[in-house]
Amino acid sequence: MLYNILSPFADESGFFNLFRYLTFRSGGAVLTAMLISFIIAPSLIRWLKRLSNGGQPIRDDGPESHFSKKGTPTMGGLMMLLSVTIATLLWSDVTTAYIWAALLVFLGFGGIGFADDWLKVSKRNTKGLSGKRKLLIQSIIGLGAMVLIARATPEALRYSLALPVINQLLDFGLFHVVFTLLVMIGSSNAVNLTDGLDGLAIVPVMLAAACFAFIAYLVGNTVYSAYLFLPHIPDAGELAVFCSAILGAALGFLWYNAPPARLFMGDTGSLALGGALGVVAVVVKHEIVLAIVGGLFVIEALSVMIQVASYKLTKKRVFRMAPIHHHFEKMGWPESTVVIRFWIVAVIFALLGLASLKIR
Repeated sequence: MLYNILSPFADESGFFNLFRYLTFRSGGAVLTAMLISFIIAPSLIRWLKRLSNGGQPIRDDGPESHFSKKGTPTMGGLMMLLSVTIATLLWSDVTTAYIWAALLVFLGFGGIGFADDWLKVSKRNTKGLSGKRKLLIQSIIGLGAMVLIARATPEALRYSLALPVINQLLDFGLFHVVFTLLVMIGSSNAVNLTDGLDGLAIVPVMLAAACFAFIAYLVGNTVYSAYLFLPHIPDAGELAVFCSAILGAALGFLWYNAPPARLFMGDTGSLALGGALGVVAVVVKHEIVLAIVGGLFVIEALSVMIQVASYKLTKKRVFRMAPIHHHFEKMGWPESTVVIRFWIVAVIFALLGLASLKIR
């Protein structure tokens, strides 16, 4: 919004010219989202404590160390929904369709998560919304975002997927619709599965958001995209502002989610953040790179699928508990050890994902 209001005066003042630069506006989005998070957090935590009716329900079959977290309020993702939305609208070019597609998925998936969290705390169980209902609503929201993205994307790239390393575009045709939905929904639910320990999911989300802010900037820039043999997508660079807002909001949230957590993000935050990463990857045509950068999320999701399949087929469990972070807790690793080591794994995957941009 500031870009739209102030950039026309750029020729009259060097200060106003700053708002033409994505790097300046992305930095502004980081600081704005983080500041909003810090300002609203104390009041939000008090409100959520009253609203959460005793905090997030704790699984009876979970690690014993989790019982001490009883009473911690959930739905802390509301902090990020508010701060990311305000920062994005303030610092981005609001005439860009990609921004509205990203916010549609971010807020839509966050709304699904809020309904899920509300059912859990109001009914005092861990079930919430049914899986089928979640998938249906996510699919409808995803299709709406895809319409916005398709209209804004150059026709030659509309149904394409950029393959890392081999420098090739793969045209999926109409199957791209199904693939895109799988990316957005899969990313959303993978982050949701990872969110099980204090600080575990939010730092890998920050790393992925930072990586995709960089990728969006490169893809949206004619010079850098040509130099790196990346598909050039006009206006995609505005998503660097959106990703930067996620980074700033995540930093603010981590301040209060650091062990011992004062609040949990709940499905409100995890579904929204995962969906946001998915929709950005779809716009910049780097869905495969998202699977690399977010490798930790992929591992967490695969551990659940393997556990479920193994039990249904053989009545035996591969892991002591799924998702896999609980397996290591059951092995006796302290929670802080699991979290920090998983952060290290997330850093490695993020570096591999960025390296794939140069290896062509």
